[in-house]
Amino acid sequence: MSINSMVENLRKNKDLPDADLKTLIESAGCEAEVETALFLNADEVRKDYYGIDVYIRGLIEFTNYCGNDCYYCGIRAGNGKAQRYRLSTEEILACCKEGYELGFRTFVLQGGEDEAFSDGIICDIVSQIKALYPDCAVTLSLGEKSYDSYKAYFDAGANRYLLRHETANAEHYRRLHPADMSLEKRKQCLFDIKEIGYEVGTGFMVGSPYQTTEHIIEDLRFLQKLQPDMIGIGPFISHQSTQFHDFENGALHLCLRLLAILRLMFPYALIPATTALGTIAGNGRELGLKAGANVVMPNLSPIKFRKQYDLYDGKICTGDKAAKCRVCIEGRVAAAGYKIVVDIGGVKREGGRPAGK
Repeated sequence: MSINSMVENLRKNKDLPDADLKTLIESAGCEAEVETALFLNADEVRKDYYGIDVYIRGLIEFTNYCGNDCYYCGIRAGNGKAQRYRLSTEEILACCKEGYELGFRTFVLQGGEDEAFSDGIICDIVSQIKALYPDCAVTLSLGEKSYDSYKAYFDAGANRYLLRHETANAEHYRRLHPADMSLEKRKQCLFDIKEIGYEVGTGFMVGSPYQTTEHIIEDLRFLQKLQPDMIGIGPFISHQSTQFHDFENGALHLCLRLLAILRLMFPYALIPATTALGTIAGNGRELGLKAGANVVMPNLSPIKFRKQYDLYDGKICTGDKAAKCRVCIEGRVAAAGYKIVVDIGGVKREGGRPAGK
């Protein structure tokens, strides 16, 4: 079967056999042909569903304390060199106020698994944000919690929850995480989140240590089972204070191919062009949009703390004020041929709309 036929089948059926997915992911000897077909079709599909709209999310990284010791992460519990911080409720609300004035209508509260932020504190923060900005969505990304905790946050007004599974292969998961962490628990958390009623987001690292093409295909199959509303992927980027500091970073071309494959498999999904993508290539986010992504997440966190949310080396946009980030990303999106829209940007599962509308 030709490359074009494979991509057309993927677009039509939202699925391919493993062998054909492997060909599109690896594409040895036919890289240009694969990427031309994938990117063209993915861009057409995202325009069928979302036009040229790109949704903007305000990211608030409110704590870099974490009880986990994931081997790839710069804010892991075992990194004694990390400079720790926590934002107060007042500081978080100040970030939201600034973001709202800049046109953000979704706030993403992201942090490590920090026991200092009890369920009561999180619920209070969420309820205050919703009371002040009832036309906004609140997204949480706080890691693994109990069903009751997720339900409490949802009842307080949280709309979305992001929890990347990172890898769907149990053996690979064990090579990236300590023994006290479980892939089955991570997967169960995602199904709990979905059952409660959140818009659920997950995703995986591209090019993480020991990852194979077969692992990536397993990730895609897990996504088919979960059917998430949001899918975030980004390249593995090493951190000097982890055991993977000498490992090669994930490749731009592989991330872009997978973004396009995800758009064709999950045409309804909200898919970000991530900061990590912009970190490994100056135009990485623009290329991500052209490969099918339709979300960007500028940082609203206080500048004085941004460098301390140090997940990986070389992270971009740690020194710019929120207003400058907002203007910068709008210009980048426009230059790529798309348009920032100011609304909460719901998922379009029931088909699309005319391109450009």
